[in-house]
Amino acid sequence: MLSLLLAGVLLWLALRRVDWTAFMEGLKQTRWGYIFPFVGASLGALVFRAFRWKLLLNAAGFRSKWLEVWDANNIGNLGNLAVPGAGELIRCGYVNGKSGYANVLGTVLVERVWDILFIVLMIVFSLVLDQADFGPFFSENIWEPLAGNLNFSLWWLIAALGIVLIVLLVLVFRYRGNSRFCARIADALSNIGKGFTSFLRMKRKALFLFYTVAIWFMYLLMTLSIQKAMPELSDLGLVDALFFCVLGNIASIIPVPGSMGAYHYLMALAVSAIFAKSWETGILFATLQHELHAVLVLILGAISYTRHSLKKRQQTA
Repeated sequence: MLSLLLAGVLLWLALRRVDWTAFMEGLKQTRWGYIFPFVGASLGALVFRAFRWKLLLNAAGFRSKWLEVWDANNIGNLGNLAVPGAGELIRCGYVNGKSGYANVLGTVLVERVWDILFIVLMIVFSLVLDQADFGPFFSENIWEPLAGNLNFSLWWLIAALGIVLIVLLVLVFRYRGNSRFCARIADALSNIGKGFTSFLRMKRKALFLFYTVAIWFMYLLMTLSIQKAMPELSDLGLVDALFFCVLGNIASIIPVPGSMGAYHYLMALAVSAIFAKSWETGILFATLQHELHAVLVLILGAISYTRHSLKKRQQTA
């Protein structure tokens, strides 16, 4: 409920000053032929994600078929549209094997670590390639508001929570032989650790890296396709698409369902502040990119959920 409320506030901030006549005029001018490469790149990113996760699952001792991994990912993405972060937990349950849920969760954590690494690299690349435009935007609209909220007392709170967490972990493993509760938590954490280290046991690490690069290249193509679909943004290039990808992933950190509101506000802010385009152009750019992808996720998630449910019903029968 809190995440929905936050999404509503961000949507209101994004849409409150939109001239809907100008928005509809921009929508009429959209070159819809570029939507096909956008959809193709979106599918490509999802396909490569399924291949990458399957590599990790194999290294962790699971032998799930690719279609099972594909369905689990799609159903998880469907869950993320409703509750932020829930999809990562949901998809683990759909490939849960003999090694247990916690082991699968560890492989998901590995994926997220690599995704964060690539986001950081893309931030660095975008700043190096166009520091004059992107540097001030990051500083004024992202870093300074964040640093302003991270005051001295908050750092003390973070440090205290970290110390408490470390003490609890030490106690759990210290008394795992005397307490069934501590034993269950320790076993779960150990299984998560096994899944997390699955990358180290993986034989085809180069293929994993290829899939990771391919995923982010697909994201670039998605953004570039929407840029070309809009006449007002068609002069923007690959470096600008890289910046928009970085900004979109920063929006995904904000705990709202499917980045709703956060994505629209940040994209419109960037389009207007950096490229001197109208706010309506930024909202249209964000709407095309976000909603088209959301519709694709809904369709694929519904198909995968239906197929999995029918298969389970047949096995039960």
